[in-house]
Amino acid sequence: MTISTATTTTSPSRAPLAGFAAQLLLLTGLAVTSGLSSWGWVAGVVFGTVLCGLLHRAGLPSLGWANLITFGRAILTGGVTALVASTASGVAVPAVLLVTIAVVALAMDGVDGQVARRTGTSTAFGARFDMEVDAFLILVLSVSAAIEYGWWAIAIGAFRYVFVAASWALPWLNAPLPPRFGRKVVAAQQGVMLAVVVSGLLPGWLAVAALAVALGSLAWSFGRDVIWLRQASRVRHTARSRWSATLVTQ
Repeated sequence: MTISTATTTTSPSRAPLAGFAAQLLLLTGLAVTSGLSSWGWVAGVVFGTVLCGLLHRAGLPSLGWANLITFGRAILTGGVTALVASTASGVAVPAVLLVTIAVVALAMDGVDGQVARRTGTSTAFGARFDMEVDAFLILVLSVSAAIEYGWWAIAIGAFRYVFVAASWALPWLNAPLPPRFGRKVVAAQQGVMLAVVVSGLLPGWLAVAALAVALGSLAWSFGRDVIWLRQASRVRHTARSRWSATLVTQ
């Protein structure tokens, strides 16, 4: 069966608005079934507002099926955000509900990429959109784990944002990285481990061990990439210096 290559499913002005309505509907459903605190509502609404506002600002002629799937994942992430904020403010949120929504969002991660490739609609925007949704979901899940097992667990979700902040001061960190299977494995591992830890199925010591493994593997992956980027930067600098010296002597 071949997936249609049509990329237009709704106008760019309606998609963010429809998404915001879906976000409010999800929040309402969560409030009715499990209860949301005031902070949970604030977190969910702010997330939805920022998400849909940025999509509208992007001014895409169409979202396309792949981006719509990512959009759906983002809306689910907004629901997870609201539940975690409610937990942090003292509301007893059912772990099974939080984990179920998170697992659905994580499982959909491979779908949008496959749809984009099969329909020939892969774009830089779509890849960035997918990456940002993944990163924020991991951050929220790490906050949920930190509430129970210590705030050091937030480092799992904060790693990527620290890397981005560092790249503002060190532009060589913005260079493209070669594809590596290990990086993909580590990235996928974070969501799985965090979901298992947040589920409460593991005894305390094993949950802490799982978080430590997730953090350690993430540090190894980022560290390897930083070393590679630094070496590549030095090679480029040396090449430019030799090229400039050659021009001067000619």
